[in-house]
Amino acid sequence: MTAAAAARAVTRELRRLASPARAFDARRYFRDSGDLGFHNIGMPRVRGVARRVVLDNPQWTVREAMALADLLMADRFLESKAVAIEVVGRYRRTFAPGLLARWKKWLAGVDSANWATTDAICGLLIGPLLVARPDLVPKVLPWARHRSLWVRRASIVGLIPLARRGHALDELYKTARVLHPDPHDLIHKAVGWALREAGKTDPGRLEAYLRRHGRSIPRTTVRYAIERFPDVKRRVLLEATR
Repeated sequence: MTAAAAARAVTRELRRLASPARAFDARRYFRDSGDLGFHNIGMPRVRGVARRVVLDNPQWTVREAMALADLLMADRFLESKAVAIEVVGRYRRTFAPGLLARWKKWLAGVDSANWATTDAICGLLIGPLLVARPDLVPKVLPWARHRSLWVRRASIVGLIPLARRGHALDELYKTARVLHPDPHDLIHKAVGWALREAGKTDPGRLEAYLRRHGRSIPRTTVRYAIERFPDVKRRVLLEATR
């Protein structure tokens, strides 16, 4: 099956599975989502659609998966984008460095303009590539100064899989310093999330970082970063970083 035919089949299947926004309305989690559409399909079903695409096309490589993804990412529905990322993620063992630029292009375009799609790209695509090829980390660091909110968010969320292994901590903290002045709360939350994950492997370094720079760090970032500390330690750090 061609990528175009597969994209049409995915679109039909998602429409068939769509549910009205009743008990579950995905839009409530997306502020200022613009034209972003929602089929209100849970992730288990989305993953099922992606799994079927791969099973039905055993001859495909990451090249065909990316061709499909380029088509689905342009669809206004969140679930179409999710299927695109899930399909490409199933070829992670054959990811090549050149894909990083293509994923950045997704992030910088209007088609990926939401936090969920950005985080999925980071967790399923960018993160695994950087784990396999940590020499590519320097290519991601400049993203922290990009004009696109989503590229900036990816500059640190993409490092989380490495940080969970205790790797690229220097780069993560460096990126955090660049992002602290950012005005967007979605960046504040992302940086706090990344610092929290870094702190799981080296809590002492996280505490020292917060004590040293805490007064210049947004409060939302601090609160996210200290979530894994004991209650007493959290209260002490909240006061120390005022």
